[in-house]
Amino acid sequence: MEIRCIYIYICIVKLEDAIKSNKFKSETQKAGLNVLYTAWWLKTISTKEMKTFDLTHEQYNVLRILKGKHPVKMCIKDIASRMIEKSSNVPRIVDRLEIKLLIERTQGEVDGRQTVITLTEKGIEVLSKATEKLNTTWEDAISMKDEDASALSTLLEKMRTLE
Repeated sequence: MEIRCIYIYICIVKLEDAIKSNKFKSETQKAGLNVLYTAWWLKTISTKEMKTFDLTHEQYNVLRILKGKHPVKMCIKDIASRMIEKSSNVPRIVDRLEIKLLIERTQGEVDGRQTVITLTEKGIEVLSKATEKLNTTWEDAISMKDEDASALSTLLEKMRTLE
């Protein structure tokens, strides 16, 4: 219940109240700050949930990437190219996931010098539970109709399009 109150508090707060300013150079600047603030808010919610599974965002991202290719094994370079946060240190993340027995490293069949990674059964199970929990948390925290969510996604993609 305590967590839900935090979600609601942060959701209700307008950007101006959150950053204690209403002076923006333009609506574009305000929109950019709003995107950054909302990303922080969503990451904060997600971090709290991932901690219950002893995962970081980056570790969760690697597990999802591996699940998307499972049972095909992936090399670190391919995992890195699919990361949300491109600056993530994928070898270090893989090391930690291996210690937790969530992934397994083996030599590549085509190139024995290459290390390839795949999910373990434990990794699949942890990912499934974490995803279920995260989906429920987001559904509770993000009160938005599907058509509004679709419109928002379209606008965010438009924002990232260089024309």
